[in-house]
Amino acid sequence: MLLPRGETLEDIAARFEWNVPAFFNIGSAVSDAWAAREPDRVCLEHFNPEGEPDRLTYGSLARRSNRFARGLRSLGVAPGDRVALMLPQGFETAIAHVAIYKLGAIAVPLALLFGAEAVVHRLAASGTKVLVTTPGGYHTVAGVRQRLPELQTIVVAGEDDGMAGTVSFDGLEQGHADDAVAIETRADDPALMIFTSGTTGPPKGALHGHRVLIGHIPGVQAHHEFLPQPGDKLWTPADWAWAGGLLNVLLPGLLLGVPVVSSRAQKFDPELAYRIMAEMKVRNAFIPPTALRIMRTVCDPLSRHRLNLRTMGSGGEALGRETYDWAKEVLGLTINEFYGQTECNLVLSSCAELGVSLGGAIGKPVPGHQVAVIDEQGTVVADGVAGQIAVKRPDPVMFLGYWQNEAATKAKFIGDWLATGDQGVRDAQGYFSFFGRDDDVITSSGYRIGPGEIEDCLTGHPAVALAAVVGKPDPLRTQIVKAYIVLAPAIEPGAELTESVREWVKTRLSAHEYPREIEFVDSLPLTTTGKVIRRILRDQAIAESRAGGPDT
Repeated sequence: MLLPRGETLEDIAARFEWNVPAFFNIGSAVSDAWAAREPDRVCLEHFNPEGEPDRLTYGSLARRSNRFARGLRSLGVAPGDRVALMLPQGFETAIAHVAIYKLGAIAVPLALLFGAEAVVHRLAASGTKVLVTTPGGYHTVAGVRQRLPELQTIVVAGEDDGMAGTVSFDGLEQGHADDAVAIETRADDPALMIFTSGTTGPPKGALHGHRVLIGHIPGVQAHHEFLPQPGDKLWTPADWAWAGGLLNVLLPGLLLGVPVVSSRAQKFDPELAYRIMAEMKVRNAFIPPTALRIMRTVCDPLSRHRLNLRTMGSGGEALGRETYDWAKEVLGLTINEFYGQTECNLVLSSCAELGVSLGGAIGKPVPGHQVAVIDEQGTVVADGVAGQIAVKRPDPVMFLGYWQNEAATKAKFIGDWLATGDQGVRDAQGYFSFFGRDDDVITSSGYRIGPGEIEDCLTGHPAVALAAVVGKPDPLRTQIVKAYIVLAPAIEPGAELTESVREWVKTRLSAHEYPREIEFVDSLPLTTTGKVIRRILRDQAIAESRAGGPDT
């Protein structure tokens, strides 16, 4: 599953072959295998803002996950049962994940930032039997527990403040033996259910087999330029409940023997991000585009933070040329942008070491994955022609299907192509570019306009911190481009600034792409993974149009 060395991505792809064994268990592979060889090797380091970091070894991870697995089994957890985790980055999260996989149960990671209704939807839809969470997570669920008849037990990690009907994480772990417990699972047996982000509709549970971790390794190695290298150390601010945090960082790091840095911070703080990378000697970072745009607002960061980064990857939404160029100029790094989605992650990637890097593009196919741009009939279109980005099955990184939703699973495919729902184009050099989901594409005066390029251009304006673009219904043009803008600190909105922003886009992109309507806002609606929920803004713009909202 490791990428062979080569001078070009094409050379590597020609020699690459998948080696997916019939039997594979994520939990055993990321803990027991290393513990047998190097039990004292450090696998996790937890950032402590007050002093030295805490460290966990593979030997400890193996023993503690064995004890916790037995604890879960004592609660009635059997193969195929769903166990949800609503936890921050930390040792308990890794231990619980590994234990669940060892039992042959299905992990359902959830973000601590979810409100009660979001949690109820996911716990009910998945039929979760046990929830592992913090005291704060318990209080989120406590008031709605009567709506979750299948939820039998809540395990709480942290200080017990008299929470009725719960089981202590430490007590559950410490009350059992630590010898090997992993059962034999097939590579296609279900291991993990990650809910889609809900940017375009109700979240669905994407079910993955144990093989999903094997399928991620070539993509991780590509954007981290042949990870692992001596001294490598991984970190991401992304929640481990998201595919990007869990499958791009935590589990690949554990599998490859690369230490992973964790931090309990929930709200992204750019100064803290620089501090963590500097103090923890992070060599390999995955930072989503929105977080990078926020980091751009920090003036001269390297004057206060001594970074030692070797690689930086970014994905989850379009990075854009402005942020790509900023990283080169300010951080001295080429960001390796990659692409995937919850159902089929990390199939396109950049790799600067191999010369695969182009500002504004999301990379080329990772060895082992067949990716193309197709039309509505599933026919591959010519280079330069826009269509839908698609991935051909079978593919070890591809999901097993949507949980208890055969119709949605079937609708995801056109023949053997998994249709991502993302509009894009492939150029003559093989680079893919993304310009929006099907629902995001704006039709204005006969033009089809992707929001990503406009948003990227807008964030290059010195007064703009963040921006989101949607189509607003218009009787003359079908739709107009509307921009929602969060201004940089100390900048005040006004007519002069509005015109400056319009001219900025008009002169850098084209006259038909500039935002005819601009609304300055304090914040943008984001998923817990940092993606803009354009659906909310689009619905707002439609409502404005019907009510005769702001003039254009």
